[in-house]
Amino acid sequence: MGTFSYFPHTEEDISSMLERIGVSSLDDLYSDVPPEFIHKADYDLPDAMSEQEVRDFFASLDKKDIKLKVFAGAGAYDHYTPAVVPYLTSRSEFSTAYTPYQAEISQGTLRYIFEYQTMMCRLTGMDVSNASLYDGPTAAAEAMKMSLACTKKKTRVLVSETLLPNVLKTIRTYAKFHEVELGAIPAEDGQTSLGALKAELAKGDVAGVVVPAVNRYGIIEDLTGFAEAVHEEKGIVIEYCDPSALAVVKTPGEWGFDIAVGDGQSLGIPLNFGGPYVGFMTCRSEYVRKMPGRIVGETVDGEGRRCYCLTLQAREQHIRREKATSNICSNESLMALYVTIYMAVMGPEGLREVNNLSYGGAHYLHDELLKTGKFEEVFTRPFLKEFVLKPLIPAEKLQSKLLDAGIFGALQTEEGYVSFAVTEKRSKADIDELVKAVKEA
Repeated sequence: MGTFSYFPHTEEDISSMLERIGVSSLDDLYSDVPPEFIHKADYDLPDAMSEQEVRDFFASLDKKDIKLKVFAGAGAYDHYTPAVVPYLTSRSEFSTAYTPYQAEISQGTLRYIFEYQTMMCRLTGMDVSNASLYDGPTAAAEAMKMSLACTKKKTRVLVSETLLPNVLKTIRTYAKFHEVELGAIPAEDGQTSLGALKAELAKGDVAGVVVPAVNRYGIIEDLTGFAEAVHEEKGIVIEYCDPSALAVVKTPGEWGFDIAVGDGQSLGIPLNFGGPYVGFMTCRSEYVRKMPGRIVGETVDGEGRRCYCLTLQAREQHIRREKATSNICSNESLMALYVTIYMAVMGPEGLREVNNLSYGGAHYLHDELLKTGKFEEVFTRPFLKEFVLKPLIPAEKLQSKLLDAGIFGALQTEEGYVSFAVTEKRSKADIDELVKAVKEA
């Protein structure tokens, strides 16, 4: 082929295939397309550039981006990523790996997914983990469906109004098209109301309950009595978690919950215009056969050596569609590897330090903002790295002033509050810079 030596087909190959199907040219393949829809002019493409010119062009585009210091959260957090994580995950054997159906040639992929499952079980205090889902909201919606499968004839699911808005919207979308009756558990002083939950449970027919560990106001919820109340009515209790926070707050397993879901983004995945993320799901062992997605199990080969394979595949690709637990057909295994390496590098002590630094920074910012006189306290409940305040100046004016200072924060909530989040990446100088901008607003 000369110049095009890496093209897969020679001219002879193409001629042979055209002859086989009874046409004389490639254009004949599009003969049914009306002429008015066929572009006949030259393509409006830029002139060819050298490699250096291409590099300079993209460097100029990069300079147009405004680099902001992130003080926003709402389920996506600007945590530090150790350099080894993107280095290892960018290796071709990981970034080009596909679904590990053939265990004989997929032991590397299966091994790291197994390690991911193990770490997520230890982090959540649960017995079993699947091999990831699309993102946190999707995982929450799948857990809602799973609670119905686990409780058979029940048709209602209760969701806390303190869940993140995107999580609530995804659950509601799934519920609408699966004809699931949703009930809301209102908030009381910034956290899910146990009294309201018990009142809804008393009405009967509740399959599952979804509540957050750290809610949309940043408050660490006190879930005392929730598992007992739901289990008394033979229901499934589901916790939506920030996995990074589980290093320092009570785990779903310690609360006695049945299913834990959330987004692994806070485990070192950088903010990147909304993705990619990785949804996780762990549960108690008695519910493993109702878990969607794939699970990697440990076994031995014909020679007795430790190895791994896909197991309990209750997906519609493998069994009759009507018996499948979910139509989730792909996972986020590359991002699962991302958080696996992150957790291995950080370890328990590193994760605790991340939260200690975030906690210190968030509480310092909270107190300094109140001192400006431009905010009022909303809740007095404990928070970790995120909080809301009531602004005494228009939120738009506040956000504009922060943007002028190169800061992204003060996200507005439905109630008219503004939220701030602080991670270990934000220094005292960064926080002081934000406070200074607020004072000038």
